[in-house]
Amino acid sequence: MSGLKRIRLELARDPQYPEGSPAIGYDIVAPLADDGHLDQAAWAAAPAACTVRHFANAFQERGLLKHGPAGWFFDYKAGQSDDEPLFKLDSHVLTPGEYVSVTEHNGKLMTFKVVSVEAA
Repeated sequence: MSGLKRIRLELARDPQYPEGSPAIGYDIVAPLADDGHLDQAAWAAAPAACTVRHFANAFQERGLLKHGPAGWFFDYKAGQSDDEPLFKLDSHVLTPGEYVSVTEHNGKLMTFKVVSVEAA
């Protein structure tokens, strides 16, 4: 049985942040299967419990982790203009040391490192 986990992603190295940045990232609450993949069936049973907090220094926004025909994405408010798709998240495991790519509001694909996974 999958349980809700708190998954922390922090910005990986990029040209603007050569060492990455722990001040930019996401805190996600979502169900993970034992193998570290998102559990879509458990998510479908309680989608409102699957949340995201995007932080970038003093900036914060909160939303939901959702799944649709194009895959997993973060949704912050009604409409699609603010949605942030997660690149091929169906095939990624969310375990410390792994990487996840998110297309942010500005359309830029950014890479984040999974730094922790804990019981929510």
